[in-house]
Amino acid sequence: MSQIILDVQTFLDTGGPVLLAIGGVLVMMWTLMLERFYYFFFVFPGIAEKAQREWNARSEHRSWAAHQVRRLKISELRMELESGLPYIKVLVALCPLFGLLGTVTGMIEVFDVLSIAGSGNARAMAGGVSKATIPTMAGMVAALSGLLLSVRLEKHAADEGERVADRLEIEHGES
Repeated sequence: MSQIILDVQTFLDTGGPVLLAIGGVLVMMWTLMLERFYYFFFVFPGIAEKAQREWNARSEHRSWAAHQVRRLKISELRMELESGLPYIKVLVALCPLFGLLGTVTGMIEVFDVLSIAGSGNARAMAGGVSKATIPTMAGMVAALSGLLLSVRLEKHAADEGERVADRLEIEHGES
């Protein structure tokens, strides 16, 4: 276990402080995504069932007022489904930006070494190059993982919103 911790510490030292920021953004992003998956599969089915029971308990479904109640309930459920998704999108967009920040800070370190030691000291420049490339790679990997799952979450929210709208049908198939 201590070897794993040592390897992680070495990786973080090699990538520089920007790598910690990318890790923090990644933890927040994955926490929000896991919360949404939990909500979609464990919490929302009960909420949708309750909304359907409330709709079915209404004595009439054809009046203008009933149409407005239906539209309101569907809008509220869709808002609940899409809650948190914009934050996930922002965090996905931040990952490559932090990677770019790591590239810039690493290249500044390379230029500092060049100005002090000249171009003949490749070993001294290697630290700056690793601080430039590792955060870039980490930011892109984090963004790709977040992008794939955020698209899946958005699609699921849209599909579930359509299913709820279909469940709250107006009598005799009228819409």
